[in-house]
Amino acid sequence: MTRGLDILAPVALLLVLLAVWEAACRLLAVPAYFLPPPSAVAAALIRSGPLLAASAWATFWMALQALLIAGLVASALALAVSMNRLAEQAVRPLAVTLQVTPVVAIAPLVLIWAGLDNADRAVVALAAAVAFFPLFSGLLTGLKSADPDLERLFDLYGASPVQRLLRLRLPSAIPFALEGLRVAAGLAVIGAVVAEFVSGTGQTQGLAWRLLEAGNRLRTADLLAALACLAVMGVALNAAIAWLERRAAR
Repeated sequence: MTRGLDILAPVALLLVLLAVWEAACRLLAVPAYFLPPPSAVAAALIRSGPLLAASAWATFWMALQALLIAGLVASALALAVSMNRLAEQAVRPLAVTLQVTPVVAIAPLVLIWAGLDNADRAVVALAAAVAFFPLFSGLLTGLKSADPDLERLFDLYGASPVQRLLRLRLPSAIPFALEGLRVAAGLAVIGAVVAEFVSGTGQTQGLAWRLLEAGNRLRTADLLAALACLAVMGVALNAAIAWLERRAAR
Protein backbone atom coordinates (compact mmCIF):
# COMPACT_ATOMS: atom_id res chain seq x y z
CA MET A 1 0.00 0.00 0.00
CA THR A 2 2.77 2.42 0.93
CA ARG A 3 4.64 1.64 -2.27
CA GLY A 4 1.50 2.35 -4.31
CA LEU A 5 1.07 5.72 -2.60
CA ASP A 6 4.71 6.57 -3.25
CA ILE A 7 4.09 6.08 -6.96
CA LEU A 8 0.61 7.64 -7.01
CA ALA A 9 1.58 10.89 -5.24
CA PRO A 10 4.06 12.22 -7.85
CA VAL A 11 1.84 11.03 -10.72
CA ALA A 12 -1.16 12.89 -9.24
CA LEU A 13 0.91 16.04 -8.73
CA LEU A 14 2.18 15.86 -12.32
CA LEU A 15 -1.37 15.51 -13.68
CA VAL A 16 -2.56 18.48 -11.61
CA LEU A 17 0.32 20.64 -12.86
CA LEU A 18 -0.38 19.65 -16.47
CA ALA A 19 -4.08 20.47 -16.03
CA VAL A 20 -3.27 23.89 -14.58
CA TRP A 21 -0.78 24.52 -17.40
CA GLU A 22 -3.34 23.56 -20.06
CA ALA A 23 -6.07 25.69 -18.49
CA ALA A 24 -3.80 28.71 -18.07
CA CYS A 25 -2.63 28.59 -21.69
CA ARG A 26 -6.20 28.43 -22.99
CA LEU A 27 -7.78 30.94 -20.63
CA LEU A 28 -5.00 33.51 -20.98
CA ALA A 29 -4.59 32.91 -24.73
CA VAL A 30 -0.83 32.49 -24.38
CA PRO A 31 0.90 32.51 -27.80
CA ALA A 32 2.01 29.04 -28.89
CA TYR A 33 5.54 30.24 -29.67
CA PHE A 34 5.85 31.54 -26.07
CA LEU A 35 4.33 28.61 -24.14
CA PRO A 36 2.28 25.92 -25.89
CA PRO A 37 -0.21 23.86 -23.86
CA PRO A 38 0.62 20.28 -22.88
CA SER A 39 -1.74 19.00 -25.58
CA ALA A 40 0.44 20.68 -28.23
CA VAL A 41 3.58 19.20 -26.68
CA ALA A 42 1.95 15.76 -26.72
CA ALA A 43 1.05 16.24 -30.39
CA ALA A 44 4.67 17.18 -31.12
CA LEU A 45 5.85 14.07 -29.29
CA ILE A 46 3.60 11.88 -31.42
CA ARG A 47 4.51 13.67 -34.64
CA SER A 48 8.27 13.62 -34.05
CA GLY A 49 8.40 10.46 -31.97
CA PRO A 50 10.74 8.37 -34.18
CA LEU A 51 13.15 11.26 -34.74
CA LEU A 52 13.23 12.15 -31.04
CA ALA A 53 13.72 8.51 -30.08
CA ALA A 54 16.72 8.22 -32.41
CA SER A 55 18.21 11.44 -31.03
CA ALA A 56 17.56 10.36 -27.44
CA TRP A 57 19.32 7.08 -28.10
CA ALA A 58 22.32 8.92 -29.58
CA THR A 59 22.59 11.15 -26.49
CA PHE A 60 22.04 8.23 -24.12
CA TRP A 61 24.68 6.10 -25.84
CA MET A 62 27.27 8.88 -25.63
CA ALA A 63 26.42 9.52 -21.97
CA LEU A 64 26.70 5.80 -21.21
CA GLN A 65 30.10 5.58 -22.90
CA ALA A 66 31.24 8.62 -20.95
CA LEU A 67 30.02 7.08 -17.69
CA LEU A 68 31.87 3.83 -18.37
CA ILE A 69 35.11 5.62 -19.27
CA ALA A 70 34.86 7.92 -16.25
CA GLY A 71 34.10 4.93 -14.01
CA LEU A 72 37.11 2.95 -15.20
CA VAL A 73 39.53 5.88 -14.92
CA ALA A 74 38.15 7.06 -11.57
CA SER A 75 38.17 3.55 -10.07
CA ALA A 76 41.73 2.83 -11.15
CA LEU A 77 42.97 6.19 -9.90
CA ALA A 78 41.09 5.98 -6.58
CA LEU A 79 42.44 2.48 -5.92
CA ALA A 80 45.97 3.62 -6.71
CA VAL A 81 46.00 6.77 -4.56
CA SER A 82 44.11 5.20 -1.63
CA MET A 83 47.26 3.21 -0.84
CA ASN A 84 49.50 6.25 -0.62
CA ARG A 85 48.69 9.47 1.23
CA LEU A 86 51.28 11.47 -0.72
CA ALA A 87 49.78 10.32 -4.03
CA GLU A 88 46.32 11.36 -2.82
CA GLN A 89 47.56 14.83 -1.88
CA ALA A 90 49.12 15.15 -5.33
CA VAL A 91 46.14 13.90 -7.35
CA ARG A 92 43.16 15.39 -5.50
CA PRO A 93 43.88 19.07 -6.40
CA LEU A 94 44.12 18.09 -10.07
CA ALA A 95 40.80 16.22 -9.86
CA VAL A 96 39.15 19.23 -8.19
CA THR A 97 40.58 21.52 -10.88
CA LEU A 98 39.07 19.32 -13.57
CA GLN A 99 35.72 19.38 -11.76
CA VAL A 100 35.50 23.16 -11.41
CA THR A 101 36.61 23.90 -14.98
CA PRO A 102 33.49 24.60 -17.10
CA VAL A 103 32.98 22.09 -19.88
CA VAL A 104 32.16 24.96 -22.22
CA ALA A 105 35.66 26.38 -21.70
CA ILE A 106 37.52 23.21 -22.68
CA ALA A 107 35.09 22.03 -25.38
CA PRO A 108 36.81 23.86 -28.30
CA LEU A 109 40.17 22.39 -27.32
CA VAL A 110 38.80 18.84 -27.04
CA LEU A 111 36.98 19.27 -30.35
CA ILE A 112 40.26 20.28 -32.03
CA TRP A 113 42.03 17.26 -30.55
CA ALA A 114 39.26 14.86 -31.55
CA GLY A 115 38.84 16.41 -35.00
CA LEU A 116 35.78 18.07 -36.45
CA ASP A 117 34.89 14.80 -38.18
CA ASN A 118 34.78 13.01 -34.81
CA ALA A 119 32.46 15.26 -32.83
CA ASP A 120 30.94 12.25 -31.04
CA ARG A 121 34.34 11.41 -29.53
CA ALA A 122 34.67 14.96 -28.25
CA VAL A 123 31.20 14.76 -26.68
CA VAL A 124 32.05 11.48 -24.94
CA ALA A 125 35.36 12.86 -23.65
CA LEU A 126 33.74 16.03 -22.31
CA ALA A 127 30.89 14.13 -20.66
CA ALA A 128 33.43 11.74 -19.09
CA ALA A 129 35.36 14.71 -17.71
CA VAL A 130 32.18 16.04 -16.09
CA ALA A 131 31.27 12.65 -14.59
CA PHE A 132 34.77 11.81 -13.34
CA PHE A 133 34.97 13.67 -10.03
CA PRO A 134 31.87 12.27 -8.23
CA LEU A 135 33.01 8.74 -9.04
CA PHE A 136 36.59 9.39 -7.95
CA SER A 137 35.65 11.26 -4.79
CA GLY A 138 32.96 8.78 -3.75
CA LEU A 139 35.14 5.70 -4.22
CA LEU A 140 38.17 7.30 -2.56
CA THR A 141 36.09 8.37 0.44
CA GLY A 142 34.60 4.89 0.69
CA LEU A 143 37.99 3.19 0.54
CA LYS A 144 39.11 5.29 3.50
CA SER A 145 35.92 4.78 5.54
CA ALA A 146 36.55 1.24 6.76
CA ASP A 147 35.94 0.59 10.46
CA PRO A 148 39.18 1.37 12.38
CA ASP A 149 38.55 -1.62 14.66
CA LEU A 150 38.44 -3.89 11.63
CA GLU A 151 41.59 -2.25 10.31
CA ARG A 152 43.36 -3.15 13.56
CA LEU A 153 41.96 -6.69 13.36
CA PHE A 154 43.43 -7.08 9.89
CA ASP A 155 46.74 -5.79 11.27
CA LEU A 156 46.56 -8.36 14.06
CA TYR A 157 46.12 -11.21 11.60
CA GLY A 158 48.85 -9.89 9.32
CA ALA A 159 46.60 -9.39 6.30
CA SER A 160 48.30 -8.43 3.07
CA PRO A 161 47.43 -5.14 1.32
CA VAL A 162 45.49 -7.07 -1.33
CA GLN A 163 43.48 -8.97 1.29
CA ARG A 164 42.76 -5.74 3.15
CA LEU A 165 41.60 -4.11 -0.07
CA LEU A 166 39.38 -6.95 -1.30
CA ARG A 167 37.87 -8.05 2.01
CA LEU A 168 37.60 -4.81 3.97
CA ARG A 169 37.96 -1.58 2.04
CA LEU A 170 36.10 -2.42 -1.18
CA PRO A 171 32.99 -3.72 0.65
CA SER A 172 33.04 -0.57 2.81
CA ALA A 173 33.33 1.61 -0.31
CA ILE A 174 30.32 0.18 -2.17
CA PRO A 175 27.66 2.58 -0.72
CA PHE A 176 29.89 5.59 -1.37
CA ALA A 177 30.71 4.41 -4.88
CA LEU A 178 27.04 3.89 -5.74
CA GLU A 179 26.14 7.35 -4.46
CA GLY A 180 28.91 8.79 -6.61
CA LEU A 181 27.57 6.78 -9.54
CA ARG A 182 24.10 8.26 -9.03
CA VAL A 183 25.50 11.80 -9.20
CA ALA A 184 27.85 10.98 -12.08
CA ALA A 185 25.04 9.45 -14.18
CA GLY A 186 23.09 12.69 -14.13
CA LEU A 187 26.21 14.71 -14.84
CA ALA A 188 27.10 12.44 -17.76
CA VAL A 189 23.75 13.18 -19.41
CA ILE A 190 24.13 16.91 -18.71
CA GLY A 191 27.70 16.86 -19.95
CA ALA A 192 26.72 15.05 -23.15
CA VAL A 193 23.97 17.59 -23.91
CA VAL A 194 26.18 20.61 -23.14
CA ALA A 195 29.01 19.14 -25.20
CA GLU A 196 26.64 18.62 -28.11
CA PHE A 197 25.58 22.26 -27.81
CA VAL A 198 29.10 23.64 -27.88
CA SER A 199 30.41 21.26 -30.56
CA GLY A 200 28.11 23.04 -33.01
CA THR A 201 28.61 20.54 -35.85
CA GLY A 202 25.31 18.68 -35.74
CA GLN A 203 27.09 15.44 -36.55
CA THR A 204 26.07 13.80 -33.28
CA GLN A 205 22.35 14.37 -34.00
CA GLY A 206 21.48 14.02 -30.31
CA LEU A 207 18.75 15.73 -28.33
CA ALA A 208 20.81 18.91 -28.04
CA TRP A 209 20.70 19.31 -31.81
CA ARG A 210 16.91 18.87 -31.74
CA LEU A 211 16.68 21.53 -29.04
CA LEU A 212 18.80 23.95 -31.07
CA GLU A 213 16.84 23.25 -34.24
CA ALA A 214 13.47 23.76 -32.57
CA GLY A 215 14.61 26.88 -30.72
CA ASN A 216 16.01 28.53 -33.85
CA ARG A 217 12.68 27.97 -35.63
CA LEU A 218 10.55 29.06 -32.63
CA ARG A 219 8.91 25.61 -32.56
CA THR A 220 8.43 25.70 -28.81
CA ALA A 221 6.24 22.60 -28.70
CA ASP A 222 8.98 20.56 -30.38
CA LEU A 223 11.54 22.05 -28.01
CA LEU A 224 9.49 21.04 -24.96
CA ALA A 225 8.94 17.58 -26.47
CA ALA A 226 12.72 17.12 -26.72
CA LEU A 227 13.09 18.33 -23.13
CA ALA A 228 10.47 15.79 -22.05
CA CYS A 229 12.48 13.01 -23.72
CA LEU A 230 15.59 14.23 -21.94
CA ALA A 231 13.79 14.26 -18.59
CA VAL A 232 12.42 10.74 -19.11
CA MET A 233 15.89 9.51 -20.02
CA GLY A 234 17.39 11.04 -16.87
CA VAL A 235 14.66 9.60 -14.64
CA ALA A 236 15.05 6.14 -16.19
CA LEU A 237 18.81 6.22 -15.66
CA ASN A 238 18.34 7.32 -12.06
CA ALA A 239 15.82 4.52 -11.47
CA ALA A 240 18.24 1.96 -12.90
CA ILE A 241 20.98 3.09 -10.52
CA ALA A 242 18.53 3.04 -7.58
CA TRP A 243 17.69 -0.56 -8.48
CA LEU A 244 21.41 -1.34 -8.58
CA GLU A 245 21.83 0.21 -5.14
CA ARG A 246 19.10 -1.99 -3.70
CA ARG A 247 20.67 -5.08 -5.23
CA ALA A 248 24.10 -4.15 -3.88
CA ALA A 249 22.67 -3.51 -0.40
CA ARG A 250 21.33 -7.06 -0.30
